[in-house]
Amino acid sequence: MDVIDRASKHVRRFLCGLHGHDALLHFEQGRLSLICASCGHETPGWDLTGAPPRAPEPAAAPRRLVRLPLLGERRVA
Repeated sequence: MDVIDRASKHVRRFLCGLHGHDALLHFEQGRLSLICASCGHETPGWDLTGAPPRAPEPAAAPRRLVRLPLLGERRVA
């Protein structure tokens, strides 16, 4: 039975990968999140207790800007 449960879980996740999660609102004490009705995936959610928000994750390192040399004026004969 364990093998069948794992296989069905993989199939549900595969179907969600094809056309997206079936998101439903999920309420807990002091917390709100979205949970998928098909595969059980849950978002990080929102804290409703009024606690200060978490610090955002640091941004990725800025990309290096590459400047191409400009062409001179084009002369037409």
